Amino acid sequence: MRANSQQTFTIKSIASNLGIPTAQFSLVRACLEFLIERNLISKPRSGKYKWIISDADLYQGVVAITSSGSVFVTIEGFERDILISDRNLAHVLHGDVVKVSLIHKRRKQVEGEIVRIVERVPHSYVGRIEMMKTHAFVIINSRTMPYDVFVPIGDIPAGVENGYKVKVQVSDWPENVKNPVGKIVEVFGKEGDHNAEMHAILAEYDLPSKFTEEVENQAAKINENISDDEIQKRRDFRLITTFTIDPADAKDFDDALSIRTLPNGHYEVGVHIADVTHYVTEGPLEKEAQSRATSVYLVDRTVPMLPERLSNGICSLMPDVDRLCFSAVFEMTAEAEVVNRWFGRTIIHSNRRFTYDEAQLIIETEQGDFCNEILTLNRLAQILRKDRFKNGSVNFEREEAKFNLDPTGKPLGVYFKVSKEANHLIEEFMLLANRHVAEFIGRKKTGGHSNRTFVYRIHDKPNVDKFLTFKNFIAKLGYQFKADKGKAISKELNQLMKKIAGKPEENLISTLAIRSMAKAIYSTDNIGHYGLSFDYYTHFTSPIRRYPDMLVHRLLAHYLNEGASADKDKFQELCDHSSEMEQRAADAERDSIKYKMVEFMMDKIDQEFDGFVTNITEWNMFVELDENKIEGLISLRNLTDDYYTFDDDNYRIIGRLRGRTITLGDRVRIKIRHADLSRKLLEFTLIAKYNPRTQQPEYINYE
Repeated sequence: MRANSQQTFTIKSIASNLGIPTAQFSLVRACLEFLIERNLISKPRSGKYKWIISDADLYQGVVAITSSGSVFVTIEGFERDILISDRNLAHVLHGDVVKVSLIHKRRKQVEGEIVRIVERVPHSYVGRIEMMKTHAFVIINSRTMPYDVFVPIGDIPAGVENGYKVKVQVSDWPENVKNPVGKIVEVFGKEGDHNAEMHAILAEYDLPSKFTEEVENQAAKINENISDDEIQKRRDFRLITTFTIDPADAKDFDDALSIRTLPNGHYEVGVHIADVTHYVTEGPLEKEAQSRATSVYLVDRTVPMLPERLSNGICSLMPDVDRLCFSAVFEMTAEAEVVNRWFGRTIIHSNRRFTYDEAQLIIETEQGDFCNEILTLNRLAQILRKDRFKNGSVNFEREEAKFNLDPTGKPLGVYFKVSKEANHLIEEFMLLANRHVAEFIGRKKTGGHSNRTFVYRIHDKPNVDKFLTFKNFIAKLGYQFKADKGKAISKELNQLMKKIAGKPEENLISTLAIRSMAKAIYSTDNIGHYGLSFDYYTHFTSPIRRYPDMLVHRLLAHYLNEGASADKDKFQELCDHSSEMEQRAADAERDSIKYKMVEFMMDKIDQEFDGFVTNITEWNMFVELDENKIEGLISLRNLTDDYYTFDDDNYRIIGRLRGRTITLGDRVRIKIRHADLSRKLLEFTLIAKYNPRTQQPEYINYE
């Protein structure tokens, strides 16, 4: 009975299982009564007996609901998650902490039953409201929420209309009711309205869209005047040529470069970073920055980590005004060798604000404001860049799709962000500062590692299984990859990226290579940064938009003043939170781009495009279009010319009758079938597959 705790038994079934004859049924009954007295079994109804599940039989875990609607419980110490079938769900939601009993143990999968919910985490979801006379449902499009939420008509706020995007909070889920019950807590506006959709995306990831009055008030009270006493405490760079180089639409300038030639012929290059922690010390502002942990960049807007008075004002390194900075200053030879370095607080006066395009024009024409300074910095940056790749840094440069939007947010066109020498110039000096700050704190003067707590930006080695999958795939495209460990992998990756540059498969192979890599995170435990091939690395250069950079500024100042090692547990907790918020922000940005991609293609239904297969799963095939890098899916059930099976070992589908195969990376021609804005999803119809030998389309007949 304990091994089958979800079942009920009769005396007859128990006797039969134990091989006890009918004449001894009374003995079975007596034993069952004995177990009932000791609260080991129960008698839920006449003639039926069931094991009482105790805590000793249960495991505690966290519910995870997948995009397909499958429910699992993750239990610490278990190799595999526990599958929960529909009949044993007990109205759980994603993230709930539950007690689960194990039912069936198979070789590959263990099945369990939810016995009780230990902790119901707060659940809020974004969806479209559908109104009826007496009630409404909020239709949820979430990978982790397979149910729509019931809302009583009396709980619907005034002004909400059918089809509005809203945020609903689950308040109850009675045992005998099919759907959870909720209350509308935020209204975004009509579905399809640009601002409503952007706010809905932020809410989906629980990211704030505005600051509280308390936070704004504290920001408004900050004194922006710089006292003489403060200037005396700092190294003065106001008479040294200094400028910023940023995107044309940037408003928060958090880094500037200065350069001058020293008497010995060396260059002094200053990497000057906004001194945010001088202004943000405690109170609501500090708590808000810590909570947000990052600025969020959607397709049309920036949601800043700090109020605009700081991010675009007091802390922004605008030209022709004095600004407080925390700086990394390097003495460099003409060959870009660092022979001396200094870290500390400074005051600067930027002479000029350049856009990347303006700086690039100076590099290309060798004419313009501060031409000599920019050309010198660019030459040094190119040396640093070359050395970095020579030492094993991986060069991933994917084309990034951007949208031209009209004043209402409607996408008018797609363009691609291209990284040029001006971008590389800034990138290399930011990397230089980040690396040297981390090394200064993390490395002992006599070699080895320091014991001082610090915030590192770490990146682990590639996952062995994922990387083997990547190598096997590119081999099918004709690219051999022999390296299997250490810096040899990164060096061979760079060679591969050069080989595929400009070829149709470039974006696909770059994407798959990135997927095989670990994700970079923040940690107090330094393991180095594999992708950059740095033993020590941190984030020091963007404190206006990243909270970890503020932590790095504080720790650096603390250790420059000979402070003792900081509390590691406290900073690790802040690292974990920052990594999580960074991922949320990235997911929100990606969703905003996907939404605009679908919106851009809505008037192109039934038009044909060429592309290539970027992913194949058991149910869908994904295709990226050549013309605009927009991705959509082809449902395999719509391939009616044959019955296709999924060959996951070889990243392909195979037609059982005709033998046609479609593999990852294949060139195809598609027709736009459907554009679903609410799901941010494009559906394609497969028209033809290109023959790799002739490069001619082989059209598919669905008759």
